[in-house]
Amino acid sequence: MSYDAIIEPDQLPAGSRLVDCRFSLGDAEAGLVEYRQGHIPGATYLHLNRDLSGPVGEHGGRHPLPDANTFARTLASHGIGPDTPVVAYDDSRFAFASRLWWMMRALGYRPPRLLNGGYQAWLQLGVEPESGDVKPTPIPAPEGLSFAGVRDRDAVIAAQAASAPLIDSRESNRYAGLEEPIDPVAGHIPGACNRPWQGVTDAAGRVLPPGQLQDHFGDLLQSESLVVYCGSGVTACVNLLALSLLGRDDPDLYPGSWSDWCSYLD
Repeated sequence: MSYDAIIEPDQLPAGSRLVDCRFSLGDAEAGLVEYRQGHIPGATYLHLNRDLSGPVGEHGGRHPLPDANTFARTLASHGIGPDTPVVAYDDSRFAFASRLWWMMRALGYRPPRLLNGGYQAWLQLGVEPESGDVKPTPIPAPEGLSFAGVRDRDAVIAAQAASAPLIDSRESNRYAGLEEPIDPVAGHIPGACNRPWQGVTDAAGRVLPPGQLQDHFGDLLQSESLVVYCGSGVTACVNLLALSLLGRDDPDLYPGSWSDWCSYLD
């Protein structure tokens, strides 16, 4: 069990690339606007829709993974290669920074460390933000890459048949089908259990201690295999981060998540 993936705001290491991942599902440009108004000095910005997702189609969900080599070229344009030390942050309890963390890890890159408490915790140090855009120095990108730890819909159905636990990371009301503010169909994948992603952090966006994370997952930690999903493969990465902090690096992500699953329902 190690919390090395989490870094405190007053311990930012020299020489690391900083990546701002702030985003709002309700206003896709709000994060970029906030970034330009103020960010940690030296940080570049990665946009959930344009940089951390691929083209949206009839199926595949609202935030499908981009082509792995395209993503590697995006990282390279920000000066990030397979071994580059990176620190990522958002202001949404790891909701978007953990997507970058998972994608880089799944690509075989050195995964970024995530800023505990996010941008607001850094501001509380009383430091001066930087405004405008940061222009990084591009580097060459490797080729022939793919994402590991991915399950598509057919693989999820196979996991169901094998009784592998499915973790739904959405809020309990969405899981129960009591409300659905984003997708056209309410409910959850049959057999899935609910572990809301907000249960990984406190209200200030700081990761909970190991004992509380263990309570969050309970007996699921003993399962031989796990598949994690959410609405569109974004906030599920917060649960995947927490599982990794507890020593479980093997669970898979269903990137299409409920938005892909329900696209096949009549």
